Amino acid sequence: MTGLLTGPRVVTEIPGPQSRVLLERQAGRESNARAYPRSLPIAVARASGSLVEDVDGNVFLDCLAGAGVLALGHGHPELVAAAERQLHTFVHGLDLPTAAKDEFTTAQFEMLPAGMRERMRIHFCGPTGANAVDAAVKLCKIATGRGDVVTFQGGFHGSTHAAMALSGLLKQKNNVANGVPGTHFFPYSSCHACPLGLRPDSCEVNCAGYLERALTDANGGVNQPAAVILELVQGEGGVVPARPEFIRRIRDLTRELDIPLIVDEVQTGCGRTGTWFAFEQYGIEPDVVIASKALSGIGLPVAVILYDERLDVWEPGAHSGTFRGNQLAFAAGVEAVRVIRRDGILNNVRARGEQLLTRLRLLSDHQECVREVRGLGLMIGIDLVHPETGAPASDLARAVQVHALNAGLIVELGGRENSVVRLLPPLVLTEDEADFAAGVLEEAIKQLAPVQKKG
Repeated sequence: MTGLLTGPRVVTEIPGPQSRVLLERQAGRESNARAYPRSLPIAVARASGSLVEDVDGNVFLDCLAGAGVLALGHGHPELVAAAERQLHTFVHGLDLPTAAKDEFTTAQFEMLPAGMRERMRIHFCGPTGANAVDAAVKLCKIATGRGDVVTFQGGFHGSTHAAMALSGLLKQKNNVANGVPGTHFFPYSSCHACPLGLRPDSCEVNCAGYLERALTDANGGVNQPAAVILELVQGEGGVVPARPEFIRRIRDLTRELDIPLIVDEVQTGCGRTGTWFAFEQYGIEPDVVIASKALSGIGLPVAVILYDERLDVWEPGAHSGTFRGNQLAFAAGVEAVRVIRRDGILNNVRARGEQLLTRLRLLSDHQECVREVRGLGLMIGIDLVHPETGAPASDLARAVQVHALNAGLIVELGGRENSVVRLLPPLVLTEDEADFAAGVLEEAIKQLAPVQKKG
């Protein structure tokens, strides 16, 4: 297979004949828990930048990007070269110091707001976001001596036993007995479908007020927690950015009560929302920041927590992991930060995000089925509902995803009942690629749900 990938094209039915063979082989040998091949039935041959080619020669614009992992797209040459140089030097380091690890640590601290850099520590976890979530909660429990944790409805923090217990999605938890105790769920700032039945123009951020009263009322029923954990933009929950007032009140409350605030930036971090971390746009400083997915820039696994030094009460080996010293990811991650700064990638994220939101929001002005188009940076969701009832339109969302794939566009679903069409493209998405993605989704929704708003 030779030649450059030059743009989306679909030349066979989906799945194509060669993809079908590999999908059938996979189904006969892999776990029933496999997920993406069920909704995106392609077998990948190669990829470059924002494009993916399957084994049948179909080329797709990838607006999933490894679930947000591939910050600089597939196979960015400078990141590949950095990883390759490291491959010939030293690969697996546990938690031993190396030059690559030291440079990676420096790069991560330099991306923090200036006021946080001197007082933060970094801990290298097992190479997944869920492991970092476990580490963050464990750290806060040890540091405070408390056992309860406050989390939020609609949130998703991973599929390990502890991370799953902190997530709102019941489907994963229903068949798993004896979940982690001491977990308390509170309403999130989901203004499009307020859990308290209120409206943004008349409420007083009551979701935050509810938590304030529960934690300060002698009859509130919740013990002083070891931590409060939240996402600033709920990803799997349907691309739901929190209202700034909500986040600031949660930060004020946790500071007043001396409760560590954990911000899960596994998906929103590393530039996804237009700043290196999303919390920068909310004007807060968390006690613990969780980062993983895009840290290496090209999909090499690494996960960390950054936390206030006053919480650094670990005993040696208190949270370890065999693969916490991925030198290839460190080398690529250093190069990723350099490229992001040099090429103004965060400016591109903001520009392409605004471009997509501006165009796609026209759908909610004209289509009855589009409740809302929302997002931050290049983390965007189209919330689809049944016009007659307002119920989540998971059937329509699935049809849009299938239509998009057949037109050469890879998108993901999320939210309640998978009724939100999600875009998580590489941060290097071009203006033309953004136009293509928007055009495909506009056409899909107009064809599949042609009922327009009146007036």
